[in-house]
Amino acid sequence: MDVGFIGLGSMGRGMARNLIKAGHRVSVYNRSPEPAKELAREGAMIAATPAAVGGEVVVTMLSDDTALEAVMFGKTGLASAMRRKTVHLSMSTVSVALSERLTELHSKAGQGYVAAPVFGRPDAAAAAKLFIVAAGEAAAVEKAKPVMDAMGQRVFVVSEQPSHANLIKLTGNFLITCVIEGLAEGIALNAKAGVDPEKLYEVLTETLFAAPVYKNYGKIILEERYSPAGFKLPLGLKDTRLLLQSGDALSVPLPFAAIIRDRFLASVAQGDGDLDWAAIAKRAMQDAGVDTKISAK
Repeated sequence: MDVGFIGLGSMGRGMARNLIKAGHRVSVYNRSPEPAKELAREGAMIAATPAAVGGEVVVTMLSDDTALEAVMFGKTGLASAMRRKTVHLSMSTVSVALSERLTELHSKAGQGYVAAPVFGRPDAAAAAKLFIVAAGEAAAVEKAKPVMDAMGQRVFVVSEQPSHANLIKLTGNFLITCVIEGLAEGIALNAKAGVDPEKLYEVLTETLFAAPVYKNYGKIILEERYSPAGFKLPLGLKDTRLLLQSGDALSVPLPFAAIIRDRFLASVAQGDGDLDWAAIAKRAMQDAGVDTKISAK
């Protein structure tokens, strides 16, 4: 299949590479040229502008609403260049409001639109092990399915309303931040009492909390492995804000999300913006007066 791919950051590069490996004919666009040149050496074609990216399916994998809007609606944007029946597969974590706007735009133009945000960090993207949450009209989802299958280990089709996938993604990210905050508070409490944090981690992750999210983020916190960032802290702040916006729009109180947002804001204020989003755990340690060097490893 002819596939366009826009956005070759830490996630997009591996995703586009897997499309090439799967035998799709891939054209790529990225604001900075080096990632596109790297994939060109592996068989991709480089597009000079977003509008020049062709394909039966065009994937966007960008950092936020602003970046996606620039690609879609700029002077050389994708919106004016997409042909009828082309499917826009939006895999970025963006707002519900923007997803609804894109749904209307593509519908009026006779194009398909599938929101398909992903769960997984850059290593999962590189290994084609992403979990993909897809929503859109059935025909558009079916057309995009081979593209999604090349990038993920499982595709969850959740609705014919694209924005539902975006809300599920924001909800999932919110729950991850609650896990990070809960682990940090629990580790801080036990460390201050003199409990070995490694023993606490062993008990929790080998009994009630054996899920990968607890094991992986628990280790990151214990080892203070916040750099290089798998998912940068300001992106976590952005997603939490988007979740709170959805709560406001639906009149749903989200008190935990407000607490998490303040953790992110404090972390940015303390100069942690280049760290992994798990670095919000440092705030819980500081609040408790616990040395952040809690692990000998």
